[in-house]
Amino acid sequence: SKDESGFAAPPLVSRGVGVVAVGYDTAPGGHMDAMVLQVRRSLAFLAQRYPGIRGMYLCGHSAGAHLAAMALSTDWTEYGAVPDIKGAVLVSGVYDLEPILHTYVNDALNMSREVARRNSPMLCVSPAAPASCEVLVAVAQHDSPEFRRQSQEYGQALRAAGWSVSLLDLAGVDHFDIIEKLSEESFVLTQV
Repeated sequence: SKDESGFAAPPLVSRGVGVVAVGYDTAPGGHMDAMVLQVRRSLAFLAQRYPGIRGMYLCGHSAGAHLAAMALSTDWTEYGAVPDIKGAVLVSGVYDLEPILHTYVNDALNMSREVARRNSPMLCVSPAAPASCEVLVAVAQHDSPEFRRQSQEYGQALRAAGWSVSLLDLAGVDHFDIIEKLSEESFVLTQV
């Protein structure tokens, strides 16, 4: 939740970065379309509320990486503001929701194939804009094979569409401590 995401703020705030933790309705109360919409509206709101900022950098882990990736494929003309997204750090994300359809995870999400396809960043990659942002797709050495596969394939799909993409495979970390270490100033992901 956004309330638990503040642990990553101190190293960034100490360097003059404004940090906003975006919340959204989680399952089973939230539907996937609504979750994506809430994050998109939050970014549009921030762009309207703080027009003088020098750009936004998105960071998300696991489901948060999925939502940040969906923000990259947004047609902002529908939202009344265009956030100046300069970069995205996508950590151990889910970029194709279809494999979830037949797992216990979908018991709470209750996604149909159509909803999964519509909300899969892998299937929504748009061509990069001329002054497109830089995307870092990070994965933990000890992430599951599926997280590793999806991270690799999503990074390749973005690159094929003209995005500036870096892939970072972090040694010695798993799906959870890769993000928990963001509270450490010396951690490579914090530095990036």
